[in-house]
Amino acid sequence: QVQLMESGGGSVQSGGSLRLSCVVSRSIFTPNAMGWYRQAPGKERELVAVITSEGSSNYADSVKGRFTISSDNRKKTVTLQMYALKSEDTAVYYCNAKGTIVPTIASAPRYLEVWGQGTLVTVSS
Repeated sequence: QVQLMESGGGSVQSGGSLRLSCVVSRSIFTPNAMGWYRQAPGKERELVAVITSEGSSNYADSVKGRFTISSDNRKKTVTLQMYALKSEDTAVYYCNAKGTIVPTIASAPRYLEVWGQGTLVTVSS
């Protein structure tokens, strides 16, 4: 199966920084877009940032200017560099990937969306 392996979560003080990383476990899966979502207690899951295989990116208004998303298509990884973290950034962050997979050599590509298990980011004031 295809899995997204997340790392980099932790606890920091307000104003600190963290770097989240996510890597695709299977080479047969080709992401078209990878990104990060987050969900805080009592709130809906929201998009934080996303980047396509072409390199275009999009950010939530709340993180623009503070977070930077990047990817490596060869390594099939995505990173989220977070600066100037605020208490409001506290949430479980989920890696997400959308792309195609070829189950067998004779199969046509199929669309697949994959989620990571989530990594907790806690920002204390």
